[in-house]
Amino acid sequence: MKVGFIGLGNVGGKLAGSLLRDGFDLTVRDLDKAAAQPFLDRGASWGDSPKSMAAAADLIVTCLPSPSVSAAVLEADDGVLAGLRPGAVWAEMSTTDRQEVIRLGEKVSALGAQAIDCPVSGGCHRAATGNIAILAGGAQAAFEKALPALKSMGRSILHTGPLGSASFLKVVTNYLATANLVSLCEALTVSQLADMDMRTAYEAIRISSGNSFVHETESQVILNGSRNINFTMDLVLKDIGLFQAEAERLGAPLELSPLLIEIFRDGAARYGDREWSPNIIRRLEDACGVSVQASGFPEEITDSEPPGQGSVL
Repeated sequence: MKVGFIGLGNVGGKLAGSLLRDGFDLTVRDLDKAAAQPFLDRGASWGDSPKSMAAAADLIVTCLPSPSVSAAVLEADDGVLAGLRPGAVWAEMSTTDRQEVIRLGEKVSALGAQAIDCPVSGGCHRAATGNIAILAGGAQAAFEKALPALKSMGRSILHTGPLGSASFLKVVTNYLATANLVSLCEALTVSQLADMDMRTAYEAIRISSGNSFVHETESQVILNGSRNINFTMDLVLKDIGLFQAEAERLGAPLELSPLLIEIFRDGAARYGDREWSPNIIRRLEDACGVSVQASGFPEEITDSEPPGQGSVL
């Protein structure tokens, strides 16, 4: 299978690395060619344009920061749609708006090709080992054609239904992760103010009903002080904004979601759009005059599981 991969950011670069590790015929492209150099050094080819990549690929993957960027990469004069071959598959691995992926998917289908949306969830540390979860929406035939590459990039793969369903469920999961992060920031700050030993507080949450994936990852880098989870406040705002837009389209009068958006807008205004998302706790640290940190926690989260072959749930 010849794979073209566009977008070598924090997540995309790690997903593409799994494909290269597993011997796929890989062509890569990023606006920053320096980001592609490690892949080229390991045997990948450079894509001169999305058009030329699509013309040569069985599977063309986009993993980009926003729906508008994905649209530009597909619809430009030298974009993916200009070169896409009948029978090929476009896999949208960005976190995006389901209406947009459906719109672009219709253009892909008109060319005799197929589209799937397959965003990932589980953090950059699991993307690096190929142990991340992948949600995949689209026709069964397209899913099966892309499956060998999906199994290389992810451990748990769930076919969610028609095109767009995976993008919808991805923003649901990111919304829940954001709500969990904000509640953990409050819990940790209050524990600090109560003079709890913060290593003990972490363990108490971890072994209790308050535990979660977000606690076992993001709470650790909060307490370390690095706050480095390879995810930034502007990306949180994009994701929870997509969730809120879906809720508004469906007429759901949400209460917590608008508050989370307000919190992260304030955090981005205070500390910068590109600040690490767990540093949203600084709003509470600043307000309370405390530093929520403890010794013995890692600067970054790594995946302790060895790379393994993915499976369909």
